[in-house]
Amino acid sequence: MKKRRNNKPFDNLILDEEEKSLEEAFERGNFEESSNLENTRKMLQEAASRYLELNNSKPITLRINQLDLIKIKAKAKVKNIPYQTLLGALLHDFAEGEKKLSI
Repeated sequence: MKKRRNNKPFDNLILDEEEKSLEEAFERGNFEESSNLENTRKMLQEAASRYLELNNSKPITLRINQLDLIKIKAKAKVKNIPYQTLLGALLHDFAEGEKKLSI
């Protein structure tokens, strides 16, 4: 038998002080509609869309020495992961400052 999912995702939502005051003001009806509501809505939708795009992966073309690629594939095989996943993880760690480059 399948478990039912919670249809109320905001039941356990934890709000900070500003969010609580906004929610209380909304419940009291203390909000006025903005004169440029449609422009604000479009701006927020575009910002949300761009934020979501940040988590998408992007294919790239990369030239790499044949021997280096063989070694990377061998190390990925030992770790039991695809070599492209290994390369992506290394690039992510470098981008986050967790790995340093030594030349």
